[in-house]
Amino acid sequence: MNEKEEVLQRSGGVCELCGTSSNLQLYKIKPRNDYVLICDTCLNNINHPDSETPRHWRCLNESMWSEVPIVQALIYRILESISSEGWPQDLLDMMYIDDKTKIWAEEMQLYTQAQTDPTLDSNGNVLNTGDSVIIIKDLEVKGAGFTAKRGTVVKNISLSENKHQIEGRVNGTRIVLLSKFLKKV
Repeated sequence: MNEKEEVLQRSGGVCELCGTSSNLQLYKIKPRNDYVLICDTCLNNINHPDSETPRHWRCLNESMWSEVPIVQALIYRILESISSEGWPQDLLDMMYIDDKTKIWAEEMQLYTQAQTDPTLDSNGNVLNTGDSVIIIKDLEVKGAGFTAKRGTVVKNISLSENKHQIEGRVNGTRIVLLSKFLKKV
């Protein structure tokens, strides 16, 4: 049985955090490289926390009793990240987590696009916010009525959530460019 099958069997085919059975996927836990089965809603709340995120995590009141150490560690990490809300601290105080699992939880990096998937230029160089790039192909800019010419330098770029896109100013207009048509200066 491979690792994915083990996680599916262990979870019973439901999100190991909220218990839903739809839109499930394996979530890689770093730095251990273990997996937890979670739904799109939980993944979105981990990757893009907002003012509604703490409300969603009330589901952890049930799942925090999981006997699976990596699930316990993820739940601990999530509750710790929102403990300023008040009620998560109560759950943390009630939660049983052994010392080894607590250490994993404290080392755990919650997934973000930037941590695992860097934006790369056409040559495979990592692009960072503030870098300068050169456009390597004439690109028609939709909606702006001009073509971004090959050889144009774009300074002080910004990264977007999509690892294949950056933002920068060309001809005084802020546009989105595909990183595969750029070369880092």
